[in-house]
Amino acid sequence: MKQTNSKAVNFSITIVTIAIMVIVSIFLYSFFSKRVTSEQTNDAQVSAYINPVSARAGGYIQSIRFEENQVVNKGDTLLILDDREYRLKIKEAEAGLNNAEAQLASLNAAIKTARAGTEVSKDHIDAAKTRLWQQQQDIDRYRKLLTEEAVTGQQYEQVKAKYDIANSDYSASKNALATSFAQIRELTSKSAILEAVIKDKQTQLKFAHLNLSYTAILAPYNGRVGRRQINEGMQIKPGQPLVNIIQEDNKWITANFKETQVAGMQIGQAVNISIDGLPNHLFHGVIESISGATGSSFSLLPADNSTGNFVRITQRIPVKIRFTDKDLRKVRVGMNASVTIKK
Repeated sequence: MKQTNSKAVNFSITIVTIAIMVIVSIFLYSFFSKRVTSEQTNDAQVSAYINPVSARAGGYIQSIRFEENQVVNKGDTLLILDDREYRLKIKEAEAGLNNAEAQLASLNAAIKTARAGTEVSKDHIDAAKTRLWQQQQDIDRYRKLLTEEAVTGQQYEQVKAKYDIANSDYSASKNALATSFAQIRELTSKSAILEAVIKDKQTQLKFAHLNLSYTAILAPYNGRVGRRQINEGMQIKPGQPLVNIIQEDNKWITANFKETQVAGMQIGQAVNISIDGLPNHLFHGVIESISGATGSSFSLLPADNSTGNFVRITQRIPVKIRFTDKDLRKVRVGMNASVTIKK
């Protein structure tokens, strides 16, 4: 009876041993066959661009229009700054521009008047020239008559005096015209300066309006905001980061493969993706790029093996994998993933 029980136990042990060996063999076959036909790594995470939204103007926060982890669209208002100071800057710029434009208008009116004066001066010159010609004819005639003693010396002196007056009037008219032209040139020069001042004032006004627009801080693209670390009433400075936005419509996998695994990888190669937080869903993707250096090469303090304490460590090469699936709403940035690339 004991011998029968002993045989039964031995048979059971044999069956169990064979079963274990079969299971191990199947596991080893599956493991090594996968190693031969594909490359795998579980050192992978979901990545996306996470960019800070910064203030372009300083001031007190008047109102905040978002909550933590809220989905926002490009152009949505995130917060509003107190804009009273910026509106006063606009009024100051407008006043400066109006003043410069009024000065230019007055100057242009003076130029117009001066140009009209030149026409009058030209008429005076023509009239003075005619009178001078007449007096020149008279003095020539009286000079001849004087030599013939047909007129007295006193009569000749009277005609000569009239000639001198006409000549003086003619010279004065020409000088007045030259003065008018000089005045026009001076006024035109001032006008050019004022036009430059007006352009500067217009630029200042545009800049003031631009600064006012910065008091409404908008979402630069579609995404999901991160933690809220600001409150109403806080004073912020230009360039200060306010909140991070995750670009929800542009996610990828960063997979860190061993340096011995990347030799056969190519851009466009198909990839299967398993995300730890979503175990019942298999995602798909393709290789978009393979890093030109190991991950440690980009570290702030790369390893230095020149000290003599050298330990050979297998390096990791980052591989960027683009999702080909459309619905990635449940995929969160930073989730751990496992990827399989078929050879």
